[in-house]
Amino acid sequence: MTAARQHRRALVLFSGGQDSTTCLAWALTQFNHVETLGFDYGQRHRSELECRLILRRRIAELHTDWACHLGENHLLDVNTLAQLGSSAMTDEVAIAMQADGLPNTFVPGRNLLFFTLAAALAYRRGLNVLVGGMSQTDYSGYPDCRDNTLKALQVALSLGVDRPLTLETPLMWLDKADTWRLAEQLGGKALVDLIRTETHTCYLNRRDTLHAWGYGCGQCPACTLRAQGYQQWATEP
Repeated sequence: MTAARQHRRALVLFSGGQDSTTCLAWALTQFNHVETLGFDYGQRHRSELECRLILRRRIAELHTDWACHLGENHLLDVNTLAQLGSSAMTDEVAIAMQADGLPNTFVPGRNLLFFTLAAALAYRRGLNVLVGGMSQTDYSGYPDCRDNTLKALQVALSLGVDRPLTLETPLMWLDKADTWRLAEQLGGKALVDLIRTETHTCYLNRRDTLHAWGYGCGQCPACTLRAQGYQQWATEP
């Protein structure tokens, strides 16, 4: 174990979806101690919260080394986000584009709040790396997923807790096909199958049909991106 790895302790923003599960596997290969943090913000796709504990247990079973590095799990109640205004992520409304050009699945300030709370928890827990599954390649245009936003946030959070924090976003420049490919590189077929069958991404919370790419409605933006990425990755030469 390198000295750098030994002294880097990470907190993964772990929702129970494809991206955060891939990031958790990545973190377990990079850091000596890895804890997970989830958020209950009144999301419609609450199945992701139910998937989290199953995924943590199953991912630890894939590699003895991963089990040794996996630390505690945390879940915070942040229903304040839903109280700030309606969105298709928290209310039973049709997914559509807003007048400002962003989809109504955008929850303003969500990632800013998540990382701020993660920084506070990291301070208490002696963790110095925050890991998130944000991507500027395959995303819906959410401004709080952009690389520049998160780089600026890293500076602000480090100043705010008066200690250096690193925000790692291993999927930032990967599309969904790349994300499937990364999962295969990290954990082989076993990790791909775990992500396919146990993670949840569907905005409409559908888990009644298992597709080749996983459970979901097959129609919402999250399912569409996931399915297209899987198809591209699975049919590569």
